[in-house]
Amino acid sequence: MKIIFAGGGTAGHVNPGLAAAAYIREKEPQSRIYFAGGRGGIEEKLVSREGYEIFTFPIAGLSRSISLSGFKKNAKAVSQVLSAVRAAKRVIREQNPDIVVGTGGYACFPMVYAAQKLGVKTALLEVNATPGVALKRLAAKADCIMVSFEETKAFFKGSKTVYTGSPVRQELLEYAGKAKEPLFPNDDPTVLCFWGSVGAMYMNKKMERFIYRLAGEGGFNLIQGAGSANFKWMPGEIKDMGIELSNCSNIRLMEYIYDMGRVMNSCDLVICRAGASTLAEVCACGKPSIIIPSPYVTGNHQEKNARALERAGAALVALESEIDGDMLFEMTMELLHDRKKLSEMSKNALSLASTDALERIYRAIKETL
Repeated sequence: MKIIFAGGGTAGHVNPGLAAAAYIREKEPQSRIYFAGGRGGIEEKLVSREGYEIFTFPIAGLSRSISLSGFKKNAKAVSQVLSAVRAAKRVIREQNPDIVVGTGGYACFPMVYAAQKLGVKTALLEVNATPGVALKRLAAKADCIMVSFEETKAFFKGSKTVYTGSPVRQELLEYAGKAKEPLFPNDDPTVLCFWGSVGAMYMNKKMERFIYRLAGEGGFNLIQGAGSANFKWMPGEIKDMGIELSNCSNIRLMEYIYDMGRVMNSCDLVICRAGASTLAEVCACGKPSIIIPSPYVTGNHQEKNARALERAGAALVALESEIDGDMLFEMTMELLHDRKKLSEMSKNALSLASTDALERIYRAIKETL
């Protein structure tokens, strides 16, 4: 099988494709797998680390601003899309794939759209409860639409929509259930905090106060992925608060956490956003979590994702507009001291894990072909 996965902009639009690619390669070692996405995006780093070839195009998302600057940005974006589609058609003619699979984000549009224009089979993989703009526009001519939530089927018409569940990267599944590895040279519990590959500026701002409290009071360890943009300014602002991170043996602030399987398996609590891929991984590892859903997404789908875990007793949910660094620190301290509650939340998270999503995705692709 020859397949191109297209998607990007955030790790949540890349990791599902990487998880599916690894599973397909395991099932069919002779398969030839490629990726496509936006030039300069997180997809370039993530895909290259896994050893796949990636085709990239200069492309940007549309602005929602009704202004002259917004109009100019959209005009440039449309021009880039048209150019990217032409480039994608050349790639498809050269590679002659059996199928192109779009995993979301505006970066998936050129390759999937080009494939549809050239008569190549296409499939879409939507991991969020509410579909994104790109996949909605591509859905009408897709040969198969794979969804992670049963309710997502309502957004797409026809029998070509199938429920698969949300895929989890193999590295996390391999670590899940194994003995924890010590992440710090002490016996204190460890908190893992990340806000997605891009990061979240407002939450990172709130985390500065969280880190200030932790540096002064101790009580647990923290590993935080700030995201590439926020990592440029966050260490400096924390230093201006009087905290020298190099002297804090219980705090590690990082740009991006590449060994997520090892780190998530060995932590005691996760603080994160509510992207479907993120929550699928948290559940697969059986981790209790404090979730602050992003309010800046289509259809408020992150809060819907988060509330599902909250109802199952697997997570605590706080809204970004209602919480600050002090409140989050105190919530974390209280939860870490309640080992019984942490254990119950862990069991509840595991009960929500989708263990056969990759097999379902593999079967859906094979049946489409």
